[in-house]
Amino acid sequence: MKVIGAGFGRTGTTSLKVALQRLGFGPCLHMIDLLSGNPELADTFREAYDGKPTDWETALEGWESCVDWPGCSFYQRFIELWPNAPVILNVRDPEGWYKSTYNTIYQAAMVIPQTPEQLARPAARMLRRIVWEGDLQGKFENKQAAIEIFEAWNEKAKATVPKERLLVFDVLDGWQPLCDFLGVDAPDEPFPHKNDTQSFLDMINRGAHESGEQAKNLRNA
Repeated sequence: MKVIGAGFGRTGTTSLKVALQRLGFGPCLHMIDLLSGNPELADTFREAYDGKPTDWETALEGWESCVDWPGCSFYQRFIELWPNAPVILNVRDPEGWYKSTYNTIYQAAMVIPQTPEQLARPAARMLRRIVWEGDLQGKFENKQAAIEIFEAWNEKAKATVPKERLLVFDVLDGWQPLCDFLGVDAPDEPFPHKNDTQSFLDMINRGAHESGEQAKNLRNA
C-alpha cells in the first residue's frame, strides 16, 4: 500500500482517487469499487470491523492506495501495517460535508426503498455496519451529533498519524500540496473534480428510473 486515506467519504475522495491514479498510485480502492463489485472484499471489511482477524496484505493485494470508506475506518491498522505509506486526511467544511452526505449516500442507502435482495448484498451490509452503525454511531440523522463525530474523527487522525506522514488535504487546493507531499511533479492539467452532489443525484435518479421501468415490465409481463 503506497498511500492511505484517513478521511470520511464525501470529502472529495472520488477526486482524490482519480488524482492518485493519475500520479501513479493506483489502483486506488474507494467505496465505489465495492458498490460496483468485489463482494468478497466487502465482506472482508465488514467482518474485520467486527473483530475478525484479517490478512490485509492478501485481502488488498493489487490495490496500491485506498481512500474513502471502508478503508478510512482502518487507517490506524494500516499505518502500522505499512509504516512507510503516507497518509492523506481529506477535509472539508463540516456543514458542507453533512449536506453532501445527507443528499447522496444517505439517501441511496437509508431512504430510497430497496428490495430484500439489494439489502442483502455484501456492499449494502458493509455500508450499514461500518458507516451508519459504526463510524457514525447510528447518529447521522442528528445533524449536530454527526458533525461532532466528523470533527472528532479528523482531530483524532491529526493526533494519531505522525506529522511527517500526514497531509491534511482539501481538494479545492488542487495538485500542488498533494504532489509536494508525495514527491512527484504536478501534472499540467486541471485537478479532477468528480462525483459532486448533482452527479450523484443524477446517478440515483437514473437508477431509480431503471428500477421503475424493470418493475413496470414485470407487472406487464
